[in-house]
Amino acid sequence: MLSPTIGVLALQGDVREHLRALEAVGAEAVRCRRPEEIASVDALVLPGGESTTMAKLARTFGVFDLVRERIAAGMPVLGTCAGMILLAERVLDGAEGQETFGGLDVTVRRNAFGRQVDSFEGTVHLTGIEGAVPAVFIRAPWVEEVGAGVEVLARVEEQPDEGSGVGRSALGRIVAVRQGTVLATAFHPEMGGDPRVHGLFADMVRAALDRPGS
Repeated sequence: MLSPTIGVLALQGDVREHLRALEAVGAEAVRCRRPEEIASVDALVLPGGESTTMAKLARTFGVFDLVRERIAAGMPVLGTCAGMILLAERVLDGAEGQETFGGLDVTVRRNAFGRQVDSFEGTVHLTGIEGAVPAVFIRAPWVEEVGAGVEVLARVEEQPDEGSGVGRSALGRIVAVRQGTVLATAFHPEMGGDPRVHGLFADMVRAALDRPGS
């Protein structure tokens, strides 16, 4: 089986957990923060963290435009939580002047699930994966609207635990999408102890590398 080299953008966030999950599904996982590292990988993971801070750090490290260009050129990318925001073409409730890499024709609402104290855990059913997938939501976004080329993979199926400030407004919200070689989740799959979302992404990378001209 092909072992793709998948980078994790190591500017902020839960990088180590993503590296472990990628290794568990047979990928060669590497930290990326310099231009030459971004240029060398087959695919990239944008982890959770704080989306505005990550964008500013990407500018500081000189990789912002390179990441955007590689995504536009078809590099497979997985964005989780803040990573989903960084992939969105449109952001609601964003910070003033907030930049994104783009690549997903979606409108995302930043911090849609509330504050840190409103974080919760549950499960979702995600197209392409059999059975329930653990989903950890921490100050998570959700997708308000999708473009014609975007596939909805998962929605919130159950009300968050009592005590969460989210309530019934979360039911049915879109929390995982795919557009071509771009995959994004509002939740943290790397924290649930289940690497199947990363396995789905690794399979996407392998398929992209197998295409003629790759």
